[in-house]
Amino acid sequence: MNIIEGGVCAPKGFKAGGIHCGIRKNRTKRDLALIISEKKATAAATYTTNLVKGAPLTVTKANIADGFAQAVICNSGNANTCNANGIEIAEEMCNLVSEATGIDAKDVVVASTGVIGEPLSIEPIKSGMAELFESVSSDGNLAAAEAIMTTDTKVKSIAVSFEIDGVECKIGGIAKGSGMIHPNMATMLVFITTDCAISSEMLSKALSSDITETFNMISVDGDTSTNDMVTVLANGMAGNAEITAENEAFSTFMKALNTVTVHLCRSIAADGEGATKLLECKVEGAQSLSTAKAAAKAVICSSLLKAAMFGADANWGRVLCAIGYGTTDVDVEKVDVSFKSSKGQVDVCKSGAGIPFSEEKAKEILLEDEIEILINLNNGEYFSTAWGCDLTYDYVKINGDYRT
Repeated sequence: MNIIEGGVCAPKGFKAGGIHCGIRKNRTKRDLALIISEKKATAAATYTTNLVKGAPLTVTKANIADGFAQAVICNSGNANTCNANGIEIAEEMCNLVSEATGIDAKDVVVASTGVIGEPLSIEPIKSGMAELFESVSSDGNLAAAEAIMTTDTKVKSIAVSFEIDGVECKIGGIAKGSGMIHPNMATMLVFITTDCAISSEMLSKALSSDITETFNMISVDGDTSTNDMVTVLANGMAGNAEITAENEAFSTFMKALNTVTVHLCRSIAADGEGATKLLECKVEGAQSLSTAKAAAKAVICSSLLKAAMFGADANWGRVLCAIGYGTTDVDVEKVDVSFKSSKGQVDVCKSGAGIPFSEEKAKEILLEDEIEILINLNNGEYFSTAWGCDLTYDYVKINGDYRT
């Protein structure tokens, strides 16, 4: 398995593009993206469990109910959420794609991100559709990735190549996410493409299984968005025998998918609004997988711990505090805690109690931009990893006037 260039355009038969159509006031920022597959693809998606859902999720769910799709359109800058005519706009976006490409409107995934509750006009999208279609190319990954960004400061993209029965396959993805990151069943907006041949049933099984260990294990601010969606399109153009069962080929596909999703998870967490550090919490020695996950997520979600990491303060008591309220199946007198970065590792807690350590060394370790929080519960064989970021002054500044 190799990391390659190209993102969603790396797999055979996929092209993408992105433009500024006028939704965003800043003309230097793209706000409309399109991804197209040369052939109809099997499709799978997961969606936010927030009861308030963006209209595009409802339309997408209906469109891919048959397990197929061929295009993705997404606007940024203004979320199509809590609008009286939201369904109408989402369906019209699909119709516009159909008119420009010849693809059936029912084979279009539609997504939207930005400010919630603001009316979204279809006019900029309609007037920009010809230009958007013209922008689509095999080199359009970067433009598409930029067009789905809101408060993101960095493009999030990756692609990998892998082999199934001697046939080279590729899978790529782009994502947006910086604030309102605390997913449940899906997260932010993530678009994944692959030329691997896999049935819609197995594709759905792969995605549903993967997100429990990846996207559901990241948190920036504890807010589950209304627009969160992860979609995968697989057009089969690599030419491998279609994966229709849980076999060796399916396992290989799962590993490739996981490589893409973990990379995107880390990218999203590292680019949290106002963030200066990526936090990765690794829990081992748990009595059950659910306990390992709960402990890791509780630590990564702790505002006090996140603030301590911003200040490079080895306040390990906040780690134990989070474990204590986030789990029930833990013997706190067995817990070990360490902090680690490229500058080394410092052990700060043994068997639930503090141990002598160098505050100077700890500060040096925690000043790095990637921090590992290592926890051993010493009570079993299960493990889990969660990702997050520090909590800074800038997070409040960004969200204090986000709408205005």
